[in-house]
Amino acid sequence: MDAQITPLLERIKAREREFATTAEQLRTQIDELTASLREPNEEMENLAVTRKTLLALPPTTPEPTDPPPALPDHPAYQRILTVFADTAGPMRARDLCERLDLAIMPKNIESTRHKLKRLVSLGVLTEPEPGLFTQHRPSTTSPPAPNRRLNRAGAPPTGAAVLPPDAPPRRRPAPVASAGPSG
Repeated sequence: MDAQITPLLERIKAREREFATTAEQLRTQIDELTASLREPNEEMENLAVTRKTLLALPPTTPEPTDPPPALPDHPAYQRILTVFADTAGPMRARDLCERLDLAIMPKNIESTRHKLKRLVSLGVLTEPEPGLFTQHRPSTTSPPAPNRRLNRAGAPPTGAAVLPPDAPPRRRPAPVASAGPSG
């Protein structure tokens, strides 16, 4: 070999060793970074699976519905609803007056009928046939609540007996028409 080529070849070998060392250091760094990158990648995959699972679940809250109708402020409406909550079947305005301990007079019956019609228009009660009112009820298998009379405050009168569930509502006797003076 030529004396001029030998030093060049040794310089080339030295440079090759430098680049090989640098390349090896870079490969080691790449392996370390790849290992460091593996953990965040796995975590991102887990989060993507979790997101996909959560989006596939059915909603836990019911769909928003229309707000319940606003009841009139008068306490008579609450008393009427209390009676219907305790009653298994439909009622007429006159029956409701009896349950509320109102005098059976046309003004009381008509006032009560008006309130019942208002509750029907608000969707709180239904009127399956003219003059017969009932509350919307979900189907249940529980026995009906006992029949109770309520005073004007919406509570059972003092000393009032609670009737068994199968007992018919008590009726007040009809007023006896008095015969006028005979002449």
